[in-house]
This record gives sequence, structure tokens and C-alpha cells, in this order.
Amino acid sequence: MEHLLSLTLYHHHHLLLLVLLLPCLILAHDPPAASCRSMCGSMQVKWPFGTGPGCGSPRFHPYVTCTTTTTISSPSPSSSSSTGRKESTTETLMLTTHTGHYPITSISYDTYTITLTPPAMSTCSSMQPSPSNFGLDWPGPFQPGPSTFILLGCRPPTSSLSAANSSPLCDANSHLCASLCTCPAVVSLGLPILPPTNTCCVYSPANLDDDDELDLKGMKCEGFASVVSLGDYATDPGRWEYGVALKYNGGVLESSVEETKCKSCEMSDGVCGYSTENHNEDINDSFVCVCKSGFNTTTDCQSGNYGQDEDLFWGDDSASFRLSSWKIWHGILAGMIISIAA
Repeated sequence: MEHLLSLTLYHHHHLLLLVLLLPCLILAHDPPAASCRSMCGSMQVKWPFGTGPGCGSPRFHPYVTCTTTTTISSPSPSSSSSTGRKESTTETLMLTTHTGHYPITSISYDTYTITLTPPAMSTCSSMQPSPSNFGLDWPGPFQPGPSTFILLGCRPPTSSLSAANSSPLCDANSHLCASLCTCPAVVSLGLPILPPTNTCCVYSPANLDDDDELDLKGMKCEGFASVVSLGDYATDPGRWEYGVALKYNGGVLESSVEETKCKSCEMSDGVCGYSTENHNEDINDSFVCVCKSGFNTTTDCQSGNYGQDEDLFWGDDSASFRLSSWKIWHGILAGMIISIAA
């Protein structure tokens, strides 16, 4: 009888230990969140772009990334405590070059075009001197697109601006300068209301200098505007669409990967990316499809063709740890079940 009681208590102790360990086992089993996402804020992100390292094509990182900005609002003056502070986060897809960070406002995957809104760009409602040049990185996959640069606050007459071969840079007869000079915001550039149009330069097509920059200081201009579309309002600058349009070139390898692998990955609700461990190799060899479960695969998220080791959780050190923990807890659980059954 005493032996039976001891045996019962022994089993109860093991069952109690099992109950205590189950929450740990469940937590360790949860897969990590996917490191690549198909959205950045309200913008859809597709191949060849990505939201961070290991996402999209390696040729486009670190030029294009998804950045998070945290804003803390102060309590209202009528509030007597500091508990009224609110914290909000905003995600923005950004292009980074050697001259700055530029928010991407739209992407046309059909025409291979992105549109930027440089912080120093002027519009009809807001004009400002540009503290630095706008530029691109020469090894990068971006080139100036079909937008029209308008240089503002230039030393007159802008008709004297010429290239190295003495050809004029400005279209002196364009109506764009005449229209933009009617905007009251020109006073922010140190110009009078309705300034002479020879202080303005329609620079299209825009050519970047040897440093791949729009050299405003070299052309003796204070700022710039860039127009993507006039729409139906050719003489109303208040209704123009402003922005810098850039063309991107994915290259032959990116096109091949998109056709053979990326489309099936995206159709399975996955995000196209690459292995951060061998991204210097052929893109075809480093391609991965990142699934929402946190796993990645070399095919798509419906095939179930996951790897067989801890590289399932690439790009996140904590992920590998959690997979290892999951294996350890399974081993402990199996051992306890065997000991209880014995």
C-alpha cells in the first residue's frame, strides 16, 4: 500500500511538472513573424523592392527600405498631467542616396517608374531654398525619368546657362516658368511677387553632373520644382502633380527570377526575398520566398518545401534561438511522457 502511494505521488509530481512546462512549450513553438512584408504603410511593395535586408532583390537594397517614424504628441494645454501624451508610428518607403533620403509616393510596376517627393522640392504652395543637391548613386539601378525639373531663383538671365558644349540648358520660351512665377510662394526664395521669368529655368531633359547630382549651386539657382504631370491644368501650377520620377532597371537576372520564381511566390501570399548569407552569389541561387508563418522556402508558401534546418528562420537571430528552443522542449516533453508511462 505504501509503495502504491509513493508511485501515485511520483506520477502526480511529473504531471504537475508537465502542466507547468506546457506554457513554455507553447510559447517556444510559436513561429516568428515574417521578416519581409508586402506593405509599407499604405504602399504595396513587390519585387524587385523590399521592406528591409533580405527582402526583394539584393540590387535594390539598401537603396529602398521601409522606415518607421515615431511621433509623440504633447498633452493639450488644458491637461494637468503628462499622461495625455500619445505615441504614433508612420511607415514610409524611402529611397536613400549619397545626397539624402527621399520618400517614395508611388510605384508603377508596369512602367518601371517610382515617384519621389524630396523634402527640399518646391511646389506652387510651398517654395524653399534647397540646402543640398538632389542626386542618385551611379552604381544604383535608378535613372532620371519623365519628370520636368524647373530651377527657381536663378541668377538672370537663365538663357545664359549652357552645357560644356555651349548648348543652352534652359527652354526660355516654356510657359511653365511663366505659370510657376505667379505663385505667391516665390517670396520664400527672396523673389518679388510676379518675378521676371528669366530667373526660372525649365531644365528638361535634366542631366546630372559627374557626381550624379542636380548641381543647383553650380547653376546659380536657389531651389527647384519637379513636375510629373500637368493634367488638364497646363497653366494652373496649383493643380500640377509634383514629384521626381525615376526609371528603374531590374536587369536580366531580376526579370528571370520574377518570371520563374517570384510570381508563384507572390501568388501564394509570400514575399520575394533573398538569403542574406549568400546574396553575393547568383540571385537564382539565393532566392527565397518569405511566408507569413515566418518560414521561408525556395519555391512558394503552398508547396510546403521548407528547409530542414535552422536556416528556416534566416535574418532574425531570435528566430533561430526559438527554433532551437522548440526542439529542446519537444525533447523534454518526450522524455517526461516516457518516464510517466514507465
